[in-house]
Amino acid sequence: MYRCQACDRSYEERATAPWRCSCGHPLDFDRTPLPENGPPATVDRDRGLWAFDAFLPVTQRVTLGEGWTPLVDAQNWNATFKLESCFPTGSFKDRGAATTLSHAVGLGVDHIVEDSSGNAGAAIATYAARAGLDADIYVPADAKPGKIGPIERAGATVQRVPGDRQAVTEACITAVEAGDSWYASHAYQPAFFAGTATFAFELCAQRSRDPKSGSWSAPDAVVIPLGHGTLFVGAYRGFRALKAAEWIDEMPRLYGVQAAGIAPIAAEQNNRESESVNTAADGIQISEPPRKGQILDALDSTGGTAIAVSADQTTATLDKLHRNGFYTEPTCAVAPAGLDVLRERGAIGPDEDVVVPLTGSGLKG
Repeated sequence: MYRCQACDRSYEERATAPWRCSCGHPLDFDRTPLPENGPPATVDRDRGLWAFDAFLPVTQRVTLGEGWTPLVDAQNWNATFKLESCFPTGSFKDRGAATTLSHAVGLGVDHIVEDSSGNAGAAIATYAARAGLDADIYVPADAKPGKIGPIERAGATVQRVPGDRQAVTEACITAVEAGDSWYASHAYQPAFFAGTATFAFELCAQRSRDPKSGSWSAPDAVVIPLGHGTLFVGAYRGFRALKAAEWIDEMPRLYGVQAAGIAPIAAEQNNRESESVNTAADGIQISEPPRKGQILDALDSTGGTAIAVSADQTTATLDKLHRNGFYTEPTCAVAPAGLDVLRERGAIGPDEDVVVPLTGSGLKG
């Protein structure tokens, strides 16, 4: 069943189920699977994301071998980077695409739609091709050819929409509601967040066990780029599930980093400091994230916060990343830039254990 966390309405899981609650809020699965036993001594990495199927509400049906991205030292940041750019389509969105298309196949869906000209569009189109499903991807009419090309080459139909990003979403929703297509939305589809939760599972599995408790080890803090919150909310749910299963002893603090000028979560926490739009981080320029309440709850419950960084901070950090051997796209540079700011403010101590995901490949820049 799907359930709305806002009003507690429930809906059956089927291809014709609504893509959001009648109250307007996103839906989630009404179950959170947990393993019966403690963490295993070893994890079968050849199974990719599905090595954690005891935590997943979706059965594997579509995969490209995604998962187990490298965890490497980043000495010039006094942190550890998880290279989420090392996925089949070059971004962490493959986590959600694998579980979303697996869910779609399980429901008997044969045609999906999504709105995104960036990483999510490429991931959904690619995994739809892998699943043998038809896909329409709605994009801004002025989207760069470099972003449209991967979507078209995957066989998806690109629907160009004049206007801003919100106009693209509205056009996609209109098409969903007028026909019988299934909305494979990275912002609304609960299966997508089941996939991004695996970021937390992998991270803790890759780290050393706590020698005293024998449990897996979580860092003190995780700093994540924040737009729709697909990785942020997923990571929070993953860490929360690990804590509930007693596989980790403590939850890490979660910090979200937004693009200045379009930073609704940072503004909600009175952390917006600039109205100049961070044009370098176009991948997270989301003015109305559907899961805003869930993002704020995750920040509050983990003791974290959201901040915004400027275009200058982003581009300077992008240059620094490349000079240090981290081949990333511009948007993901906001997280290490945000880490610098958080350390300057004393929110993260100099000796704390910090992990930062680098969310997209430099090939997407």
